Amino acid sequence: MRGAELPVVKGLVATVGGRQVFVPIGQVSSLAGEVLKLGSARLDLRHFERRQGEVLLRADVLGHRLIDVQAAHLTKAADLELEHRAGEWVLTGVDTRRRRHRLAGRAGREPGERAFREWGRFEPLIGHRHSAMLRGPFARIHRLKPAQIADLLEEASKAEETEILGQVHADLELEADVFEELDEDLAARLLGARTDEEIAGVLSRMRADDAADAVTELPQERRQAVLDLMSPGQRTKVMTLLGFNPTSAGGLMGVDFLTLSPAVTIGEALAAVARSHTLQPEALTSVHAVDGSGRLHGVARLVTLLQADPATPLGEVCDRDPVRVGPDTDVVDVAVLMSDYNLITIPVVDEHRHMIGIITVDDVLEATVPADWRRREAAEPPDARAGDGQ
Repeated sequence: MRGAELPVVKGLVATVGGRQVFVPIGQVSSLAGEVLKLGSARLDLRHFERRQGEVLLRADVLGHRLIDVQAAHLTKAADLELEHRAGEWVLTGVDTRRRRHRLAGRAGREPGERAFREWGRFEPLIGHRHSAMLRGPFARIHRLKPAQIADLLEEASKAEETEILGQVHADLELEADVFEELDEDLAARLLGARTDEEIAGVLSRMRADDAADAVTELPQERRQAVLDLMSPGQRTKVMTLLGFNPTSAGGLMGVDFLTLSPAVTIGEALAAVARSHTLQPEALTSVHAVDGSGRLHGVARLVTLLQADPATPLGEVCDRDPVRVGPDTDVVDVAVLMSDYNLITIPVVDEHRHMIGIITVDDVLEATVPADWRRREAAEPPDARAGDGQ
């Protein structure tokens, strides 16, 4: 069940005299619904034993939940469609609406039945450890955004969590991004089940502000051990953030941001933005000019830079009196300021106007959106089911 290829049916498991036996698909002459005909009466009556990598459609997929990759939610496979193509039986479609469970051959479809949705739009959760492991690098789940995968985990059973996380773990950066998006309680539970070394590995790849939040959710007796195992640079950032009240600007801010001298040209500033691959994209929507001591000189929006003469000094287009907050400013006050001034980012400065952090709009939304809003099902885009024949 890898990649874009349709899964090929290799055989059927039948019960003969109370024993499960394997019937190679080459011995099947016709298949319509649950009725099949064999081309030969000769069968290998040895007991069927499942091999590594094999997926059993009835046991693993039919009636079980799978990931609707297009809609980014978990749904149940009520029916599966098999088709005979180029001499092979292949799995081509899934019906998630009907309640009866069966395997439908193309010839077995009833008049007026709605079309099945394409198999390629789904990612099965096999549940069989060795079969699931083989699919990891090829899983369709990697098409989803980190926030969508986090939503899947929040509605998954513990067995489903294990498989989804196993697939995500193949991409360590994606894994860190997913943990950044998780509900704090769920993230704490999932991290708590790991070793200190594993936790430190995930936190070292997360944004420092999200990593600091995750550390505070760990049991007190594990925090220092995890911090000691983190990369030195990340540990320093996290320790700094842990010193602020979590409901203040200091507790909300990120400490990774781009600062430049007011004397650089706009062209040089844009080149610096282009090179800043490790910074959060939202943090690069504004460029901060600081003097030699780190004191905030001014702020310029990225659009302003793109529309200006590249030879102009950065300091000439900066807002010299930008909206800014201190580390002790309440989160609600930060949200009001960003709303009133239509800001995507806001700098955090100390009493001497030295820049110590930056708050992005996504951080503010996360801190201020009511908890019950998060439990609402995400709205599908209007074209989500286009091309499904529905």
